[in-house]
Amino acid sequence: MPSGKTLKLILYEVLQFAALVVPIFVIMERFAGLTRDVKGQDLMAYWLVVAVSIAYVTSVTLLVWVPLKYLILKRRRFISETTQWRPTALAFIILCTLPCFAILITSSKVQVDRGHSLDHFAELPVSLVLVSLICVDMIERIRPCRLTGQPNSLDDYLDMPGPILTHLEQVTTVTGRPHTDEGQNDMTQGRPEARNGSTSGRWRDLAGSPTCSTFSSHAPSPAYPYSSYSRPRSYSGNLGFLWRRDRRSEVFVDSFLFWLDTVEMVRVAGEPSVFDSAWVFPVYILAFMSSLRVVITPNNPLLSFAGVALQDLPFFILRVALIVEFGYVTPVLYPLKNVLVSLTFVYFTFLTKLRIFKRQSMF
Repeated sequence: MPSGKTLKLILYEVLQFAALVVPIFVIMERFAGLTRDVKGQDLMAYWLVVAVSIAYVTSVTLLVWVPLKYLILKRRRFISETTQWRPTALAFIILCTLPCFAILITSSKVQVDRGHSLDHFAELPVSLVLVSLICVDMIERIRPCRLTGQPNSLDDYLDMPGPILTHLEQVTTVTGRPHTDEGQNDMTQGRPEARNGSTSGRWRDLAGSPTCSTFSSHAPSPAYPYSSYSRPRSYSGNLGFLWRRDRRSEVFVDSFLFWLDTVEMVRVAGEPSVFDSAWVFPVYILAFMSSLRVVITPNNPLLSFAGVALQDLPFFILRVALIVEFGYVTPVLYPLKNVLVSLTFVYFTFLTKLRIFKRQSMF
């Protein structure tokens, strides 16, 4: 009987492969039906498109997907050293999302040229593409974790959002002298020991872990108490279950929230007034550019800049233009979210570094 790791690996690979091929088959079948109706119930055109879809899926599976999975499982050097981006997500974006969005744009162009609307591809095909994106992203995030039992030490610090205290400096008094033995003893008893600028024990292991970000910082200030750097305390009692949390379940929530803005943008493309106009081109193009963020690992600092450059700023400009052209086809909440995220990113990343904002007298 295969082991648990083997079953988990098979489950993940089957789900990812299904996410790759199912949206292509569904969208191509709908496009084949559209081609048949446009050409006057021509069955030859229908089966030609179906045959092309089968040939495409077979080719990309044998030539790209299977070799890539083999290299990842064998941990070849140029694959195993990629820690800041995800090859599987990149292959999925190119092989599945790009052709699906291209077929959606082509279907809109075909109907506009014929002068009548037959299919808006509003629900099932578009939803399958987005669900497949979420599925692939979720599997890549949850892959290092266990599916049963308590999480191991690696899972506890998987994609930890906050910084990790890895370097402690000796705090001097007002007279410039170090603290007495009493303060030093308190520091050594309650904190990790610092030797030659590095810490020992558990903290040193975390600093060398490839999944954790290493920061050099001073002792925590009142604005950032020490409890924010440590694991949350466990509570007991009748309501103790309300305080329980598991990073593995939070991965699923993070994955859906990560794609929420892109889902709304693609939904706008399904509106009949937008789908039957030239505005469908920028909508799907920017939605595809936004999906490129999945290639970057969640703990990569580049993800914040990519979110603003590939999603929030372009989405804000496009949504304002759509509201001016078609009315409130999208809620006002989303352009407000886009502009606030863009402005706060620019302010806290660039403007606060200016000399005028470093004055201690300012709020």
